Order: sequence, then structure tokens, then C-alpha cells
Amino acid sequence: MNTRMRRAAFAVAAGAMTVALAACGSAKESGGDSSSSSPSAKKGDAIKVGLLLPENQTARYEKFDRPLIEKKVKELTNGKGEIVYANAKQDASLQNQQVDTMITNKVNVLIVDAVDSAAIKNSVQKAKDAGIPVVAYDRLAQGPISAYTSFDNETVGKTQGEALLTALGSKAKSGKIVMMNGSVTDPNAAQFKKGAHEVLDGKVNVGKEYDTKDWKPENANANMEGAISALGKKNIIGVYSANDGMAGGIITALKAAGIKVPVTGQDAELAGVQRIVAGEQYMSVYKPYAPEADAAAEMAVALAQGETLDSIAKDKVDSPTTKQVPSVLVPVQSLTADKINDTVIKDGVYTVADICTAQYKAACDKLGLK
Repeated sequence: MNTRMRRAAFAVAAGAMTVALAACGSAKESGGDSSSSSPSAKKGDAIKVGLLLPENQTARYEKFDRPLIEKKVKELTNGKGEIVYANAKQDASLQNQQVDTMITNKVNVLIVDAVDSAAIKNSVQKAKDAGIPVVAYDRLAQGPISAYTSFDNETVGKTQGEALLTALGSKAKSGKIVMMNGSVTDPNAAQFKKGAHEVLDGKVNVGKEYDTKDWKPENANANMEGAISALGKKNIIGVYSANDGMAGGIITALKAAGIKVPVTGQDAELAGVQRIVAGEQYMSVYKPYAPEADAAAEMAVALAQGETLDSIAKDKVDSPTTKQVPSVLVPVQSLTADKINDTVIKDGVYTVADICTAQYKAACDKLGLK
């Protein structure tokens, strides 16, 4: 996606974010080649949409993704669409069981954010065999998915890498950086990693690199403690962290060792934004969730109603098992201290009061966040 297109898309995304974040819907709780997936028979607005999200440790899923998707489905179906929801709590086996339950409940379409993109493959095939199209959400699930929406994930990694280089400046090769990548079960993590390496390779010295199990902050913390022991605290000049949750664990380890270096992140979580305000974390990646959620809902409703995706999905993406999947890829933006006002505050993700609690008030005042 070229720069002009990316900027235009982001402008649209940002506008959508303000509106979409204002409301939350309600939901019921419930414990090959994509072109070959024929749309389901024509249906009206009274459709049943299954929504499966991967975990509830990362703030975004329950705070943003779920209510935004629910709201958009209701909007597109004149309030008649039913959403059946389940969260896998980072358990791939549980998520497979949840797909079985959705099939038994005879949902018309599934939106799935896979815990493990490979482990979900057979469940996606089961859904297809039952005549239920699957929209892969945020992570590119394997199996015969009918559609996919996410962010431009290699660009996320490049954005993080570029920001780290900016923070390091002329000192980029004066010591070692630590790379804390995400979980190997998440295909997005591999794309973030690839994008970051494209920017960083040859320009920094990577002292230690980890793939962090389950994206858990406590695992990142343990890895960082190991890196400090192996490299020596005087030799570490920066940390590439693939997301904000892990950045929190990393920064705890750095603080305990008396180290202050630039640390990247992703997701613009409130705690991450507050660490940026305090100068503990250098940056995050702002991903406007509204356009991603809207795209998932639009594709799901269209598929459930037997419509084509031609007017919605302008991109095509290949998964390891399925070629030319109709896709919507949403652009991202680097979030540093000087951009907080123009991103998460402007778009209504957080208020100044959310960010600038008593602990951060003085730092907020310095940044002009009032």
C-alpha cells in the first residue's frame, strides 16, 4: 500500500474510530482456495453470527473488538442479527470446542480470531463442511477461510523497527539490542518479526532474541531477565518488544536492573500509553480497531446473506492453505509521546483523564495533555 493510500485509509479509519467507540452492543454468551467457498443461501437480516476471540488478557479484545463488531452487525442487520460470543482464554483446544458449539448452534457465519492459526485448521474445515463461511479476524487462520481482515502486519514490524532506530540515533551500533517477538502460534508475530528485521538488520547488533510463549508479560519479563544476565546491563541499548503487554514485563525487568533504554510496543494499550507519557516506553503502534471490526462485520453479514465481497474486500492474501483470500488490510501509525493528542485522544480511544491519572499528571502537563 503506497503512502498516499495509507494516509487516506488512515484518515477514514480515524473518523470511523470516533463514532464506533461511542457505543457497545450486547451479545449472547456461548461456551483450499477461498473462491471455492460458495456463499450461503440468500437470507434476510435475521442472521446468527458466531464471534470467537482468542483471549482476555490483552485489553483490546473485550474493550474494543467485541463491542465494535457487535455494534456493526446490529447496525447492518437493522437490529435483527444475533451475535453468539465466546472467548478461548488463550486455549486452542477450547477454541476448537467453541467452533463445534457454534456449528451445533447453526450460526450462519463465523468470525474467528484464532488462538493458534494452524490448530484451528480442522475446525475451519468442519465449519465449511456445515455450510458456514469463516471470516479470519486479526490473525490469518489456516483452512478454507472465506475472508480475512487485519492490519498490515509487516508494516507494523517496520514501524516498530524504524522508531527504535530513531530513538537510538547515532548509538545504534554502540551496544546490543534485545528482540522480544510474539508467540510462534500467532502468524502475525512472524510478520511483525519479519518487518522489524527488514529495518533493523545490519543497523543494530541483536544480542538476544526470543519468541515469547503466549505473548505473556511474565514470559517476556523472564526472557528479559535472562538477556540482562547473558549480555550485561551496560551492553543493552534498546529493546524491540512486539506489543505493549510484553513491554510492561520487559520494563519491569529493566527497572529492577537499573537500565533505562528505548522500548517499543504495539496496540496503544492504556498502560502502554501511560508508560510513553512517563518516558518508560518509547513508542507503541496505534491500530484503529473500528475499521478492522467494521470490515469483519461487513464481510460476515454479506457472507451470511449470500452476497459477494467484491465491494468490501479490495485486497487478496494467501495463507499457508488457502490462496487469494478476499481481505481488508487496515493501516497503522507510530505512536510516540508527541502523537498522543492526535491519535488516541483525538479518536476517542482514551480521554485525557483516562491517561493522566495522579501518577502521570506531572508528565502529562509537560506534554501539554490537559
